[in-house]
Amino acid sequence: MSIWMTALAAALGIGTLLIGAAIGWFWNVPKLAVAGVMAFGAGVMLATLALELVVEAADGGGAWPVVLGFAGGAVLYVLGNWYIGRLSQKRAAARVKAEAARGSRNVIARRGGETSGNGVAIAVGALLDGVPAAIVIGLSAATGNFPVAIVAAIGLSNVPEGLAGTVPLKKSGRSGKWIFALWGGITLIAVVAAVVGSVALHNAPPELLAVIISLAAGALLAMVCNAMIPEAFEQEHAMTGLLATAGFLVAFVLNELT
Repeated sequence: MSIWMTALAAALGIGTLLIGAAIGWFWNVPKLAVAGVMAFGAGVMLATLALELVVEAADGGGAWPVVLGFAGGAVLYVLGNWYIGRLSQKRAAARVKAEAARGSRNVIARRGGETSGNGVAIAVGALLDGVPAAIVIGLSAATGNFPVAIVAAIGLSNVPEGLAGTVPLKKSGRSGKWIFALWGGITLIAVVAAVVGSVALHNAPPELLAVIISLAAGALLAMVCNAMIPEAFEQEHAMTGLLATAGFLVAFVLNELT
């Protein structure tokens, strides 16, 4: 399969982040609906990592590379999220101090208490799981067949991820240009990773590929547990489990059909 087709496959799979971002930006989506989408998307993501990423990694490289990559992906996400959170808090405190010095109302209070922290956390997760996932797409495309199942599963999971990340960013006052540049940048990085991965890792040892693939799965699981499920449960409560189950089953059926 050509490099252009590999890039297209990655763009279709990861670029659905922009669809979710557009929904979150152009429509005033109620909090309950966002929570429902996040719960459903969490189920889709869990199915993607369990049925696609981990299985493929274990089949190719064995158990220990999967353990190493999975744990590494989770640690990278948690550390990255913690670091971004600290930066966000420092910048928010600096803005509040500056506004107070000018005699203005508190910025956070003026915006209804909303901050961009959760949106940034989801974006960090999208980057950490998107790049390895794109490499998986690239490697699958390099075999000669368009990876329909993987592209569909990853693409389906990225729509709620983009929506869930955009809504808090929008409410915190981030501009549309900034938000779409964020998701577009993640998509572009992922497409480049898919092309480079398909070329550079085509003949790589299966153990290395297993680490890379499971890295995506670990980051994905950490992001779902830290950012999506808690936010969804805050609004949906008991329905969270049912919606997540529905998302898992949809992804499972899609995987079986393709």
